[in-house]
Amino acid sequence: MNLLSKNQLKNLAAYRQQKRCDEEGLFVVEGVKLCTEAVASDFSIRTVCMTNDFLSTAEGRSMAGRLEQRGCEITEVTDDQLERLSNQRTPNKVWMLVERHAVAPASNASQLTLALDRLQDPGNLGTILRSADWYGIRHVVCSRDTVSCYNPKVVQATMGAIFRTRIDYCDLVDYISAEKKKGTPVYGALLDGDSIYHSSLTTPAILVVGNEGRGISAAVASLVDTRLTIPNIGGTCESLNAATATAILLSEFCRCNGKHMPPSF
Repeated sequence: MNLLSKNQLKNLAAYRQQKRCDEEGLFVVEGVKLCTEAVASDFSIRTVCMTNDFLSTAEGRSMAGRLEQRGCEITEVTDDQLERLSNQRTPNKVWMLVERHAVAPASNASQLTLALDRLQDPGNLGTILRSADWYGIRHVVCSRDTVSCYNPKVVQATMGAIFRTRIDYCDLVDYISAEKKKGTPVYGALLDGDSIYHSSLTTPAILVVGNEGRGISAAVASLVDTRLTIPNIGGTCESLNAATATAILLSEFCRCNGKHMPPSF
């Protein structure tokens, strides 16, 4: 077990800046829940810091044992040092630097692929990835101007889904155009679409969800085969949150394609 020196603390604290993480292909993972997910994944863990209080618990010793089996060295930190490292208001016992996966853009859709166009809110993206994980969506494609999935707020909001989901950033027009040539149908969430509850939803397919305020870009919308909307039954609320709308859409795709769900459903 190592103790954190002043120089090490200064160096690791620099990873609070997204630019530093981007330059080195790393991202920060914080908290017992997310760090447990990281340990269980095949992501490479570069650095691990744990508070001495957590290391004295059964849960802490168990995590430390699994990390040591993976060849990871653990550095013991004080609560004050963890606060210097953390992006959270209330730091939570464990802090990690994890290497990003280098994955080439996929060439084909498998069941349902979720495509996100120009999303900007980290909380929305993280929650969408969490919902996608819940519904078994393992491939998410993002436009290059969508917020980074490695943004600390995104990582936190995924609740571990980032470790189970393939996330690609690419030119959405090029990606969707290539998929359409293969015969993959493209659905898009648009205000002028047909009711999601009265539409035939089939997979394999691509579902496009757009920016929180501006929706799907014109270039991407021109490639959509079926325009979908969620009816405003109450008639009072102006719009749905992007993450909420995406969860409803994914639920409806699962309902309409029940043959792809576990037998118990």
